[in-house]
Amino acid sequence: MGSQRNGFKKECFILSVDVGTTTIRCHVYDKEANVRGSCSTKVVPLYPEVGHVEMDPDAIWEGFITVVKGAVRDAGIQMRQVDALGISTQRGTFTTWDRKTGVPFHNFISWQDRRAADLVKSWNRSCTMKAIQGMMKVLYFLTRQKRALAASLIVFSTQHVTFRLIWALTHYKQVLQAAAEGNCCFGTIDTWLLFKLTKGRVHATDYSNASSTGIFDSYQMCWSGFLSSLLSLPLSIFPKVENTDHDFGSTDPSIFGVSIPIMSVMADQQAAMFGECCFDVGDVKITMGTGTFMNINTGNKPHTSGAGLYPVVGWKIGSEVVYLAEGNAADTGTAIKWAQELELFSDVQETSDMAYSVSDSDGVCFVPSFSGLQAPHNDPKACASLMGLKPSTTKSHLVRAILESIAFRNKQLYELMLRETCIPITKIRVDGGVSSNDFVVQLTADLFGRKVARPQHYEMSCLGAAFLAGLGMGFWRTREELKKLQSTEKMFLPQGAPKGGACSPSREYIPALHSWERALRRSMNWYKP
Repeated sequence: MGSQRNGFKKECFILSVDVGTTTIRCHVYDKEANVRGSCSTKVVPLYPEVGHVEMDPDAIWEGFITVVKGAVRDAGIQMRQVDALGISTQRGTFTTWDRKTGVPFHNFISWQDRRAADLVKSWNRSCTMKAIQGMMKVLYFLTRQKRALAASLIVFSTQHVTFRLIWALTHYKQVLQAAAEGNCCFGTIDTWLLFKLTKGRVHATDYSNASSTGIFDSYQMCWSGFLSSLLSLPLSIFPKVENTDHDFGSTDPSIFGVSIPIMSVMADQQAAMFGECCFDVGDVKITMGTGTFMNINTGNKPHTSGAGLYPVVGWKIGSEVVYLAEGNAADTGTAIKWAQELELFSDVQETSDMAYSVSDSDGVCFVPSFSGLQAPHNDPKACASLMGLKPSTTKSHLVRAILESIAFRNKQLYELMLRETCIPITKIRVDGGVSSNDFVVQLTADLFGRKVARPQHYEMSCLGAAFLAGLGMGFWRTREELKKLQSTEKMFLPQGAPKGGACSPSREYIPALHSWERALRRSMNWYKP
């Protein structure tokens, strides 16, 4: 495969774009998975009202085009040398548009948006929900079907698309009218980009993105007819769900001058999992960016959780479906950015050295819950807090307490995964911007009692989408080949670990961890309902 000119075969490349919450970036990869060119641009969020978080669809589209052209230019290659395009996107951010004209009815409503919070709260407290949960508990008792257990534990969240979509259908009359006329398309960012790239020929998504909306039945592998009926959501507006490595068509030649096959579409956390080559049951990936997302490969069965782990489709390739269980902590990078704005440090790179410059946090505990506490506590009313301050407390103590809190939350999520899934952990890999902090990753390894690997490049979502696109085109042949391309910048071994890299979790931190857990309990249920 590849472009030819004057009888000579040109070197070919895979293009991959990741549309994140704060940045759109594009990388050009060669056969050795080296980044040959890159380009990025910022995503500018819009805040039209308190609690509303939006993005301009046209700005996302223009940013996408800009980074693709910029990365190809940076690589010093021509568009015709691109074998395939892979796309990774943030999850749960959606818009609706006119099927005929392609014009959006409204801005993208972000996964961070809280406009439907009251709606979510009233539904979770409703008699209807209590009745459904009760019936499903009885059904599970009689049948022992995991699907019934999952339904009995269902709790709606603003992070899922469901109630933000209901809000849009209620408040934007043109959306409801278009849906009634069969002229409305719903889509997360990946679906919108596919529609634009193919000039309206393709209205589709993949299983990883669909399963992250909250409207998809991961057991039946289809949009949930039950939820759609319960909440009066028109099934006609939803995109077709395809395999993650599906041939989604080609970009219209008017956009980049040539047609580029779109060979993978993937949700960002699942793409990062694939980029880390976490292909086997028990493989764990921890992405530490704006928030922390911890995923474990659970194989061909979705995990049913009673404590806040969320089952998502990792990817579907051919007939193979791989599921992940996911836990998250929302305020990882947010806490570090907050500390920087308070001028506790000027450069994020200083923070690891600052933490190591003191022997402990001097009894200071930081609870990173600006957005409440997620699994295993699941308390949206928790507050962020600093406790144990003394006249002797220095900036270094404060920075150490903040970094410790990130590792402590990692430990809570890790222990929850071990307890709930009962799956032996095979390997642990970290990525995301915060993973560049040696103190955080080393303390995480110490608390887990397991070795933790950090890749040379932290942007795994781009690489995961590229890997899948490349496999589809024969650019790379097998997953074993991908594993050989994987590079590890540093392996963090827990203190006292033998060469095998596993040992009992560090006892040195038990008193500090207990103090922090006490601070966390005091931060819970802080805000009034």
